[in-house]
Amino acid sequence: MQTSSLKFRFCPSPTGLIHFGNVRTALFNVLLAHKLQGTFLLRIEDTDKERSKSEYTEALMADLRWLGLDWQEGPEVGGNNGPYWQSERQAIYDNDYQRLGLHAYPCFCSDEDLEAMRKVQRSQSLPPRYAGTCRHLLAEEVKARIAAGEKPTLRFRMPDGEAVEFTDLAKGPQRFLTDDIGDFIIRRADGTAPFMYCNAIDDAMMGVTHVVRGEDHLTNTPKQILILQALNLRVPQYCHISLIMGADHTPLSKRNGSRNIQTLRKEGYLPLAIVNYLARLGHYYSDEQFMSLAQLAAGFDFSHLSRSAAHFDEQQLLHWQKEAVMRLSQSAFRLWIGEHSTQFTLVPAAKQEAFLKTMQLNIVFPKEFDDWATRLYADTLVLEPTLRDVLIQAGKGFFITAIAAVKEQGVDYAYLQQCLQKECNVKGRALFQPLRVALTGSFHGPQLEDVLQLMGSEQVQRRFAAAVALFTAES
Repeated sequence: MQTSSLKFRFCPSPTGLIHFGNVRTALFNVLLAHKLQGTFLLRIEDTDKERSKSEYTEALMADLRWLGLDWQEGPEVGGNNGPYWQSERQAIYDNDYQRLGLHAYPCFCSDEDLEAMRKVQRSQSLPPRYAGTCRHLLAEEVKARIAAGEKPTLRFRMPDGEAVEFTDLAKGPQRFLTDDIGDFIIRRADGTAPFMYCNAIDDAMMGVTHVVRGEDHLTNTPKQILILQALNLRVPQYCHISLIMGADHTPLSKRNGSRNIQTLRKEGYLPLAIVNYLARLGHYYSDEQFMSLAQLAAGFDFSHLSRSAAHFDEQQLLHWQKEAVMRLSQSAFRLWIGEHSTQFTLVPAAKQEAFLKTMQLNIVFPKEFDDWATRLYADTLVLEPTLRDVLIQAGKGFFITAIAAVKEQGVDYAYLQQCLQKECNVKGRALFQPLRVALTGSFHGPQLEDVLQLMGSEQVQRRFAAAVALFTAES
């Protein structure tokens, strides 16, 4: 097979905003398409009329593009295999229903009948599956019941006593017994096609060669293989990737940490941070360096997929966010901050470039940028009791000496240290911690030398004077 004929796909249902699990599936397909010089196809599975919404389709396409996961075939791009919305493909499904012949049969069982059937099976510790009640109805009876107004579903007739075998590209050889599956619905009573059927048909009709999806779909695969074989359609290669688990060892969801891409974007996450994290979630890279999408694609391999569950780790996501921020160009960093910051105007114009350069090395999110803009340039600094105690312990003379040093030599950190060491007999933490707290209201942050330069002599003296005023207030 020519690599150029390879085709991978992502086919989400537009019933909500896209989350980590779906994004990782899309990413893996994009990486494989890039590496193998194939095509990445986007298809919208919108047959759930009640829950599917156009705004969700627009949002997921915007999120994929923001992440750099562009498709070469699909909505707004086109191709020779459309339409790319399942709701517009009913005529295709209807045509294939006619070709199934004896591989399918009408079923008149009601929901109540099916529930009663499952109840009996559960009581006998049997797996829930259709008992074949309508499997042997005569053609005359079927015709009469339809004429009487009954609307049957259509079920696929599973062959008896056979096995469906295939090699999963992530999990290895797979074998399913048809007797364990039972006949399943391929057309609803209203004439529409459920996922099991239309998903398989679309893959074949659109020339998809590789179906890379979550392992929760593994048990669907033998059913879809049999549908395609019954219609003499091409069966793709399947690859079922491990699910993502939360810290509580249950599938990742809103409840245990999953967030949608729009939320992450609003929080200030960068696209390549998310991509670098997800590419390693259930897939091994020997290179732990931050990589571009092209580099991630070059190193992606089916053999590196994990068979065990992947576990979401927010600290790892934050690590890649920090790496992504540090690698932004100056112009890209400024643009990123400009999109999210509400406090940039506090930074004096003459200090903006230096402030941006310093912050790029010290922050992970734009909210931290705003926090530091407030800490360094606001008129007043509110101190928590524990921070006030640090200043009180340093003593009034400490800050009077600091003010004098700055008046004499400006924001020269080496000279400030020298004066405090000589006049107040302090060094180490006893020297730099009171300075940091008085200037920034925090125990941590950028290098003090950078803080002094960014604030300037007048602002530094105001902060030290505010520390001296604490002793007046205490007396």
